Amino acid sequence: MAGAGSILFSGKAIIIKLAFVYETDAATLLALRMLMALPIFWLIYWQKTRRQKMSALSWFDIGKVIGLGFIGYFLSSYLDFLGLQYISVGLERIVLYLTPTIVLLISYFFLNKPISSMQWCALVMGYLGVIAVFIQDVAYSGLSAWLGMGLVFGAACTYATYMIGSGMIVRRIGSIRLVVYASTASALFSLIQILLKNPHSIFLQTPQIYWLSLINAVFCTVVPMLLIMISINRIGPPLAAQAGILGPVSTIFMGSFFLSEPITLWQISGMSLVIVAMWFLIKDGKSNNN
Repeated sequence: MAGAGSILFSGKAIIIKLAFVYETDAATLLALRMLMALPIFWLIYWQKTRRQKMSALSWFDIGKVIGLGFIGYFLSSYLDFLGLQYISVGLERIVLYLTPTIVLLISYFFLNKPISSMQWCALVMGYLGVIAVFIQDVAYSGLSAWLGMGLVFGAACTYATYMIGSGMIVRRIGSIRLVVYASTASALFSLIQILLKNPHSIFLQTPQIYWLSLINAVFCTVVPMLLIMISINRIGPPLAAQAGILGPVSTIFMGSFFLSEPITLWQISGMSLVIVAMWFLIKDGKSNNN
């Protein structure tokens, strides 16, 4: 379940790249994705509340969840969609896979949490891997790769902030409710953005855009989220995180198959460095928990 969820999550980049062929924009794609996924999230939440009674949330908690939805689901996704216009799906997935290292750095500089020697080694190794893949993208895309890299790295940073914030309240409000409420907030922000930018855009797309958005909403958003949540409950976060290694690997090969993106030695080397770095982080986290 964790492996399948990771692969389906990674497929989001492929879907977005295919959608850009039909000359749409990131704001429209994000709005369609969130609006299509929202009813499914609320159906899951309704099923959950039938089996388990939920305690009422304070206005302070609701405000925090709205803020987390803006940072982690709306802003992060929008930056990611923008960045995919300029870089390969392989580089995009590898940069996003560095999110745990960004969480470490934020915790170190702003929350005064120590970083072990193994974690420092993993940080250096992971960023060297990204640089290796980035060199390839610059060779193919030129200076636009810098813009794409900056946007996707911004997406990783905002999602890392979401992860830290959600970790502080998830036990109090529950993971299902956090996801549903944050997704609802993200959908509202996406709708507001598209109404301000181009209110007719979501109604004037080609049929291919709607089908791709539906696939993105169901199979690259809701289904993988459920699979990963179930797998965490069954095998725990460390093993589920290890299965996440399939994400960047599958993205590189899907990018080659669906988008004809080249697979090079630089890309394989960089991906390997990032995967090894994440493996070190997972092992270090397991040893600390023990």
